[in-house]
Parts: sequence; structure tokens; C-alpha cells
Amino acid sequence: MMRFDWRVSFSPNRSPSPIKSGAGFRRDRDMRVGADPEAGFTLIETLAATALFLIVIAALATIAGQWLPSWNRGFSRVQRAEQLAFGIDRIVADLAAAQFISPNAKVKAPIFDGTELGVTFVRGAVGPNSRPGLEIVRLAEIASERGPVLARAAAPFVPLVPDASVIPRLKFSEPAVLVRSPFRVTFAYAGPGPDRMWQPTWRGADQLPRSVRVMVRDTVSGQTLAVSSIAMVNVQLAPGCIKQGAPNCAGAPASAAAPAPAAPANRSP
Repeated sequence: MMRFDWRVSFSPNRSPSPIKSGAGFRRDRDMRVGADPEAGFTLIETLAATALFLIVIAALATIAGQWLPSWNRGFSRVQRAEQLAFGIDRIVADLAAAQFISPNAKVKAPIFDGTELGVTFVRGAVGPNSRPGLEIVRLAEIASERGPVLARAAAPFVPLVPDASVIPRLKFSEPAVLVRSPFRVTFAYAGPGPDRMWQPTWRGADQLPRSVRVMVRDTVSGQTLAVSSIAMVNVQLAPGCIKQGAPNCAGAPASAAAPAPAAPANRSP
């Protein structure tokens, strides 16, 4: 008598597939999921790649550690040179704009007190918050946490009684640092004479100096820097000295200080 296994379905277009072995079954399974039996890294390859990566990072860190300090020093040197040049330009511009202004109507000498480490004078007000008029400018060396610095301060000009000796008691603005350590600025002054000898001070004179030398030294090396300059003062005499025959105008040109000789009168024979 014949027996049928109803677990196997028959189809006119399909025949039952044979049973596969274990190896063949795994191969078919890998092909179905799209995996490569040889893909991936071994543990040794992973450790080698990690070691190579660490070696490259260590080399880059060593190079950067040697290069960054030099780059920082160079950048700081350039930045310091730019700040120094800006400060010297400000000093020269202020000195060139100095004006012949006396403390009051009784004192005829101009306000100009110059020493080797500082100078005080009057110029036209300048600045974003300044008002039109005159201001007293003080360029002086002051102490700071990093050493002496040259700072600029200004105060509105008002008539001074009895004379310019009251200037230190005026209310000046907050000092603005122009030149920092290790640089140091010294001033020298020359009059309008032909010899133009440099003098360390200019005080109590009847006129302003013709030129002011701004010398910059490096306190570390002791060298005089090329950024040093000379400011040519545009005004040296009082406005009244322009008139012919004006008295008490020392240093004025002959054509302005004394009247021109009168022409001889024609005499008839």
C-alpha cells in the first residue's frame, strides 16, 4: 500500500530541492545577506593602525610645540612695533601742532615746559569727544606694573592765575599710554637760531622751540631705534610779533621785529 508525505507540496512547475549540507547552507546565507566572508579587520591590523595614528599625532604635536613659541614671539614683536610707531606718530603730531598761548594777559611767555622725560604745551583740541577750542597736553613718563611708560593726558585750556605753575593742579583726562616698556622716549629741543644746538630742557622761554627731537631707546639693548623722529613746531612766535615794530619779540625776523627804515626825503636844491 502506497503512503504519501503531505509535508511536501507538489507543483507542476516546481520540483522539490534537495537537502543541502551545512557548509553549503552557510554559503547561501552569506550570499543572501550580501556579506563577504573575508571582509573586516583582524585585531592585529586594528592595533597596527591605532599605533600608526598615535605616532603621527605625537609627531605633529612635537612640531607644533617647537613652532608655536617662535610664531608667538614674532607676532608679539610685530604688534609691539606697530604700537610703538603709532605712539611716536601721535607724539610728533601733537608737538607740531603746539601753539603760542600764554597763561593769561599779564604773562607773555608761552605755555611750554619741556624736559628730557616729558613736555607740556597747548594745542588745538583733538579727539572724538573733544570740543572745539584749546587744550593743555601733557606727555610725561609715569610708572606702571610693567615699568615706566610714556602717557598722554589733556585738560581744557583756561586762563591760568598767576601763571603756568598751576598746571599740575588742573584736572587732566585719564592717561593714554603711547609708548610702553622696554622702550623709553627722551626729548631734546632746538631754537630757531642757525646753530640749532639740542638742549635737554626748554623752560621759561619767550618763544617755542623750532624743533623737538623724539628719541626712542630700547632699554634692554641700549640701542636707538630707527623710529626716532623730529617734530617741527609750526608756530614759534606770538601772533603780535608778526606786526612790524612789535616790542619784546625775541627771535623774530628783522623785518617783523623792527620797522623798515624810511626812505630819504627828496630835497630840492
